[in-house]
Amino acid sequence: MSGNSGKVTRTVWNAGELTEGIDNIATETAVALVYNGISHVVMMATPADLKDFALGFSLSEGILTSAKQLLDCEQIETDKGIELALTITAEPFAKLKERRRNLAGRTGCGLCGAESLEQAITAPSSISADLSISHKALQRAIAALGGEQQLQQQTGAVHGAAWCSIEGEIRLVREDVGRHNALDKLLGAINKQESAQGFVLVTSRASYEMVAKTASANIPLLAALSAPTSLAIELADTAGLTLVGFSRTGRHVIYAHGQRIN
Repeated sequence: MSGNSGKVTRTVWNAGELTEGIDNIATETAVALVYNGISHVVMMATPADLKDFALGFSLSEGILTSAKQLLDCEQIETDKGIELALTITAEPFAKLKERRRNLAGRTGCGLCGAESLEQAITAPSSISADLSISHKALQRAIAALGGEQQLQQQTGAVHGAAWCSIEGEIRLVREDVGRHNALDKLLGAINKQESAQGFVLVTSRASYEMVAKTASANIPLLAALSAPTSLAIELADTAGLTLVGFSRTGRHVIYAHGQRIN
């Protein structure tokens, strides 16, 4: 199976009847991020927009503090998956090596790179950007998202993350089998755009990591189709991020900093 999706044969049982046919299936492959020759992490991901993913992941995970620190990204396909060979500047590479030394000798990894609760649950970035949008604009984006998810329409198996204007127009969409990957791809793509006001809409739940990644990009509003977690709400409140859950046509629920929506 190659590309973002592939075709497979399947058998459907429906009310006692069996039918044969073809399904479009989302591609999932191992993607290794390698920094200056040192392998850091392997993610299971959809092999699309991987350079956006590499940049977005590097920024949202704090490996890089600026896109300028990423000098090159080469995509290398192997029989076992895809390697993203990133060349980064000396300062972030030194910090990455120190982080990796902290992992030495440990056999399990929940929040990788963290040795303690203090390191695992860190204070999120504080939002300095601001915006004001209407409930109508938010609903416009919610209603439009499904039509913009081409891979989801084909396979029914991927998450989406969308960059939306303050008028509710969807400007960019990135998709992946992993919700964090979809958001990282979007953050990488946004970083390459001219600065503009907007917000992020995701098809997943709003977890701690999704809030932290959005806040790290100084984006003031995150809307999710599903529910937020308790820690996500706490972090959004602390960071000054507007958090919206249960974003459905005709209804959305505001959990933190609702003053931005009017």
